[in-house]
Amino acid sequence: MNADIQPTLTQIVIYPIKSLDGKIVNRAKISPGGGLEFDRRWAIVDERGKIVNAKRTAKIQQLRSEFDFVASSEPAQQLLVRLQIAGDANTYTFCLTTELVELARWLSEFFDFPVRLIENAVIGFPDDLDAYGPTIVSTGTLETICEWFPDLDLAEVRRRFRTNLELSGVPTFWEDRLFGAPGEVRDFQLGNAQFHGINPCQRCIVPTRNSLTGSLSFKFQQIFIEQRQRTLPADVNKLRFNHFYRLAVNTQIPLSEAGKFLNAGDALISQS
Repeated sequence: MNADIQPTLTQIVIYPIKSLDGKIVNRAKISPGGGLEFDRRWAIVDERGKIVNAKRTAKIQQLRSEFDFVASSEPAQQLLVRLQIAGDANTYTFCLTTELVELARWLSEFFDFPVRLIENAVIGFPDDLDAYGPTIVSTGTLETICEWFPDLDLAEVRRRFRTNLELSGVPTFWEDRLFGAPGEVRDFQLGNAQFHGINPCQRCIVPTRNSLTGSLSFKFQQIFIEQRQRTLPADVNKLRFNHFYRLAVNTQIPLSEAGKFLNAGDALISQS
């Protein structure tokens, strides 16, 4: 690794309820399933058990959410969610450990069809069951996307791509070096935790929409693909790009790392 490049974990974001807003934390525990504790721990599902997310309905992007951990005498940590609908000044608060039925009733009224919440405290509900670890991107990469789309600021780009871990101290798209050829795993260490870099994350319709309204951005995917292909670092394995609508790195964390913590300020050390 170039001595001038010092990859540092700058930001950690967890998404307690899949498809809702994230929460920035300074420290995150690695769960028994190799994810981040509380990340995508709950999911909203319909009567058939199908996940209700922003891929399925843009209406969910009109829903703002804030999460707060609260002190509790219970063994399990308590987590509150505060919800607000765009255009509505009211805030609705629920405890995710004691009021899931009430929350499901409120969400059913919002979506106008019955939903419930399901929970997986071990691995959560990752999009990629093979690369189930947190996603990684660099701040420089997100800033470059802002240049591609001048009407988007950094906060909006972060909301659209919903990445867990953000690195500073590296050039744009440096994180693309954390995966290798098809079938190859790239090993690295973040803080004192071991990681496997798996592949570049395939993107869906969600980043093409305004994160606060759900409205589509004109030619977003077309512009993104053209720019991504044009700016792909020369030393990145192009065989991993059957298309260029990919951003950030999907990872695995060995299950042996469960219980360790990631901290803002941790250094990343490449091992392969």
